Amino acid sequence: MSDDGKKTAGPAADDRLVLKLEGVCKYFGALHAVDGVSFQLDKGKILGLIGPNGAGKSTLINLITGYYQVTSGKVWFQGQDVTSLDDYQICRLGMARTFQKIKVFREISVLDNVLIGTYARTKAGPIAGMLRTKAERQEEERVLEKALGLLRYMGIEQLWDSRASELSYGDQRRLEIARALATEPSLLLLDEPVAGMNPAEKKTMIRLIQELQGSGLTILLIEHDMNMVMELSDHIVVIDHGVKIAEGNAKEVQKNPLVIDAYLGKGVNHEHPSN
Repeated sequence: MSDDGKKTAGPAADDRLVLKLEGVCKYFGALHAVDGVSFQLDKGKILGLIGPNGAGKSTLINLITGYYQVTSGKVWFQGQDVTSLDDYQICRLGMARTFQKIKVFREISVLDNVLIGTYARTKAGPIAGMLRTKAERQEEERVLEKALGLLRYMGIEQLWDSRASELSYGDQRRLEIARALATEPSLLLLDEPVAGMNPAEKKTMIRLIQELQGSGLTILLIEHDMNMVMELSDHIVVIDHGVKIAEGNAKEVQKNPLVIDAYLGKGVNHEHPSN
């Protein structure tokens, strides 16, 4: 899509292709945080994005979702060029994300947090809201049912009227994902979803991610738990110092000498912080 809002022709039509990066770069002065990264993600698949501390993983997520603007290169989402779009525009197209550091609205209720996510898909305008038209009331009922359904799906429905700040760490993670799902995404980007969780919470999150994939959702996963990444990912991309150094399935990546030197050589079971 061009800056004037017109749809820009994308890569060759392929219904399976959800996300495509072409030579994406992000420079902060002399620092090349992301340098010429290219990969693609097919519909219904999980792509694991890994790399050592400082590799540029979260920066790349910020570029894909429009939180940062790229220095050069292209980002295509479902056949559209979204390189220059803002984050809210990309969200409306069907892309949602969570954050490395949990971002919830701590002083409002769990339910209101999820309702905020539904606004990306509401249709009633301000006039309908003021007049309380039938259409506005019906939509209000629909989004309320949807929000409660997502809380139920995430296993935190009983906490609907609690302030988000009162939730445990694991429940705040689930709330953040519920809010992202409320935007009705076709692509969900998860930035370290099990960071800080205990083993039982991790197992629950792994099952949830598998269920989300089973429902047809496409997922890009950043995670420092390598065993989890290897278990869940259909395809893995490895970056180091902002550069893609390898990609392939779990077995291929584990055997790649560049990956071993850069990351896995430090121990597959060892959890590293990432950015």
